[in-house]
Amino acid sequence: MWYTVAMEKSDKAVELFKTGACCSQAVFCAFAEDFGMDAETAMKVSAGLGGGVGRMREVCGAVTGATLALGMKYGPDKAAVYPHVQELCARFKAECGSIVCRELLAGSGATQGGAPEARTDAYYRKRPCAEMVRLAAELAAQV
Repeated sequence: MWYTVAMEKSDKAVELFKTGACCSQAVFCAFAEDFGMDAETAMKVSAGLGGGVGRMREVCGAVTGATLALGMKYGPDKAAVYPHVQELCARFKAECGSIVCRELLAGSGATQGGAPEARTDAYYRKRPCAEMVRLAAELAAQV
């Protein structure tokens, strides 16, 4: 059962990413309706977390989007949320080597700050972001 849900959420997240949502928006919005949140609100809530928080290349936006989803599921009690977030981050890091955007994008030509890059075929070829989005959504669904 969880496998099917994880695949549905990850496919939805990748579709959102490939149609222009940033990484955090793509992951969080894949779960929004589960919590009774409309897509527009979910996009607004998660907009500033893309690109490693405001394109500063800190914590991966896919991870922060998944963290928001876990907060919606297990919150508002921090003590209830933190173990799930820690598990998600540990599993993401084990799979990818880091949860830090600039480390995940090392060698891809990604820059810090400024305006987001245009979403072209070249963008998707040089960036692993779609796969990070897929993984974060899968892990959030599993956790």
